[in-house]
Amino acid sequence: MMIEADLVLDDGHILHFYDQGPSDGAGLAVFWLHGTPNIGPPPAPLFADAARLGLRWIAYDRPGYGGSTPREGRDVASAARDVVRIADRLGIDRFAVMGHSGGGPHALACAALLPGRVLAAVGIAGLAPYGAEGLDWFAGMRPSGEAGLRAAHAGRATKAEYEASCPEFDPALFTARDRAALSGQWAWFDSVVGPAMAGGPGGLIDDDIAYVTPWGFDCAQIARPVLLLHGDEDRMVPRQHGEWLARHCPAAELWLRPGDGHISVLSAAPRALEWLRTQM
Repeated sequence: MMIEADLVLDDGHILHFYDQGPSDGAGLAVFWLHGTPNIGPPPAPLFADAARLGLRWIAYDRPGYGGSTPREGRDVASAARDVVRIADRLGIDRFAVMGHSGGGPHALACAALLPGRVLAAVGIAGLAPYGAEGLDWFAGMRPSGEAGLRAAHAGRATKAEYEASCPEFDPALFTARDRAALSGQWAWFDSVVGPAMAGGPGGLIDDDIAYVTPWGFDCAQIARPVLLLHGDEDRMVPRQHGEWLARHCPAAELWLRPGDGHISVLSAAPRALEWLRTQM
């Protein structure tokens, strides 16, 4: 059974969080960091694997999504502050983090900034820092994805205007394998994408601006083990991002998945959970 609750912060902001799985402290708690635009429930397609491994899922709506109040100007590093507040509320001392897509940078933030709390991190199809040395950041992205991120880099007003123009979704962002995954168990994304946009594009705007402005930490400071999963056919976040992260996160391991795209790469997520379990 999944429990949902609100954490009211000292400044009055609300973090809406989710808690699914054993809470007796015997297993490993794994924080799920969601993508863009999603709300935060942990991934139902991985519940059976998590139960098999005795894992407990914790997750939350990033500010501006779902039940969490907006926080304009947040950076990627702010995820670490949010995660530790929720962990403290639940009495969880040590935990792992896993993020997909836009959740990848937020998972790395936790690993970098919470070294005494985070045991290990998994980043799946995640972005590298904008302006990273030695990386042509937009190379290989579909024009539609590049346009939205360039608008974010131009500033909040430009990004808001771009989103108000109702850009059409580009189906070519997904490979044939991605589409097969989305018509199978990962149709779960339908339950987290629509609700994320129900209140408008504010959360998406804040996310995209955070990706293309300083993250608030350096990947080189990550001392905890990091597993990176990336599809070599990813059209949203090209493989070069995962390869750059693997070179610049000191304890990182990259599983580059031949033929996988942005969604189908999640077929390796059960193995990643097994890897996390070994980090206890």
